[in-house]
Amino acid sequence: MLTRIQRYDGRERHLSERHVTLRNDLVTASQGLKTLAEQRVVKACAAILDSVRLEQGRYRIKLTAAEYAETFSLDLNTAYEQLKDVSKSLLTRVIRREEKTQRGLKVHLDHWVSGITYHDGEAWVELRFSHEATPYLTMLRGNHTTYRLKQAAALRSVYSWRMLELLMQFKDTGWRQISVEEFVRAMEPSPSIAKDFGQLRRWVIEAAVRELGDKDGWSIEWQPIKAGRKVVALRFEFERHPQGRLDV
Repeated sequence: MLTRIQRYDGRERHLSERHVTLRNDLVTASQGLKTLAEQRVVKACAAILDSVRLEQGRYRIKLTAAEYAETFSLDLNTAYEQLKDVSKSLLTRVIRREEKTQRGLKVHLDHWVSGITYHDGEAWVELRFSHEATPYLTMLRGNHTTYRLKQAAALRSVYSWRMLELLMQFKDTGWRQISVEEFVRAMEPSPSIAKDFGQLRRWVIEAAVRELGDKDGWSIEWQPIKAGRKVVALRFEFERHPQGRLDV
């Protein structure tokens, strides 16, 4: 049986069909989510928040192991263990957003959550978005990026998920050019990968392009933009089949 959440207008929709909606500056920020499980939990809770905020105006979001397991194709025990692990690690995760000013770099640091509760007997976790993080996910007026949670549900890499968000931000144009500096900040690879473009190309760009094609039906072409011999930017041209991945 599908696990469903109640929408504010009385209809029901499966969690994977809900939309993740992010303010645009969060898309290019360092989100601080180190593992795939952390990414899944935060964005699943964001999808639930998107469906309930008009009715309840709340920032406390409950995610059950059953919802999580079904959405990300996990067994129930594994799902709940991931929820518990994330409930502990997420308390230290920070959004880092940079803003260039005439007098130097301004850095904003915000915790994702102010607290988390989990229940062993009932197998759920409640995530309480911090007051600082909540505006990145609510009260958005045009300046936002949105995608269905199911587009990312089959992904096995945080890099693929972050690239999905970067591309969806420009889905109406079909292309995006981004500086290497900004791309690295959004992807958050290890320092050894970040400073070596060959490794960045192999382990982040090409791997993410391949997985998005296989798992979510994207056709992506990309090229490095150089200043002299140094790669300074990346240009992506892309389109997505409206039904996602096609089974052959």
